[in-house]
Amino acid sequence: SKLAALFEHPLYNIPIPEVTETDKLFVVNPMEKFSLRSSGSDEWVSSSKAETLLPTGKTAYDTYPTWLKFHVGINRYELYPRRDPLMPTLLRDLATQRIVSSVQKSGGTQLKLIMTFPNYGQALFKPMKQTRDQETPIDFFYFSDFERHNAEIAAFHLDRILDFRRIPPVSGRLVNITKEIRDITTDKKLAKTFFISPAGNICFYGECSYYCSTEHALCGKPDQLEGSMATLLPDKTLAQRRSWRSPWRRSYHKSKKAEWELNPNYCAQVRETPPYDRGHRLLDLIDMTVLDFLMGNMDRHHYETFEKFGNDTFLLHLDNGRGFGTHSRDEPSILAPLQQCCSIKKSTYLRLQLLATQPYRLSDLLREALATDPLAPVLAEPHLRALDRRLGKVLAVVRRCLAR
Repeated sequence: SKLAALFEHPLYNIPIPEVTETDKLFVVNPMEKFSLRSSGSDEWVSSSKAETLLPTGKTAYDTYPTWLKFHVGINRYELYPRRDPLMPTLLRDLATQRIVSSVQKSGGTQLKLIMTFPNYGQALFKPMKQTRDQETPIDFFYFSDFERHNAEIAAFHLDRILDFRRIPPVSGRLVNITKEIRDITTDKKLAKTFFISPAGNICFYGECSYYCSTEHALCGKPDQLEGSMATLLPDKTLAQRRSWRSPWRRSYHKSKKAEWELNPNYCAQVRETPPYDRGHRLLDLIDMTVLDFLMGNMDRHHYETFEKFGNDTFLLHLDNGRGFGTHSRDEPSILAPLQQCCSIKKSTYLRLQLLATQPYRLSDLLREALATDPLAPVLAEPHLRALDRRLGKVLAVVRRCLAR
């Protein structure tokens, strides 16, 4: 296993700083049992009746469902540890746990569902909109592209291989539209959008600002539909998150350019602007830039951090569905922060160099990681080969910066 060898490498065993109580997202009394509000929200409360809701173990922590252990484990430095014993169970739960509720997630340009499990865990379901081998048409603007379920799955594994660990766990899943969405939804607006196509397939389209109409309906075969299941982060009432507009955000306009596209010295003013004027925030943003270039994701307009940790924490790499749309061409403008600032973390650079060597070839590692997903093969081969080409281009930019 190349993946097992990679995670044994010294570059993947650099210790994080000691985690104190103030570095944890939640401080939990290990002897106190918890149950969950029956509303199905992410909120939990102390209860003496916990034993009737959750399986008992040696200690109270053992009674937590896996998704809650994942939430409790989040700290200032990482969303989950490198050798996370929970990960196989968490991914298996996303793929196999019984779905007891399906409702549409509000907001956004495309249809997404919130699915709830019997243990009160929840996942964000993004349905399949195009096949593995379809490329985004060359005349499409980045903001009118589809979100791809397989891009969400591949992004999680790529983020883990790069050792960022800033994307919540995602698994593929085959969902029965009839039994696991239509028959159990309490969402009246969603319920009104189900129909049977002329081919006899069950379809629905929901309500959203762009792609929710009979022309963009999601149809099963006859009622089986692929999708990605992403672990939800803790409810914002419990763990406030702050949304930050990316300084290298695109204009989202058909002809207007953003300031960074016009000003080659743009990075100098970013470096003087909080929160980029101190700490490692700018370097974290450049990490995210590398991830996006490897995926071909041009749609990174915002990112989030946990409010509790202030400026000294990692960035959450959420919403990756517009990655992996094209393999035959690369988008150099995604690398603008790296090119303009000529800065990168030494640890990131060393790992990228490692992933360009034969024993740890990036495409081989991602292929191996994705082989375990229920929807394998997750990516078409040309997308995997494009990763090696793009990695070479990232390293070339860094070499040019070093030469300068």
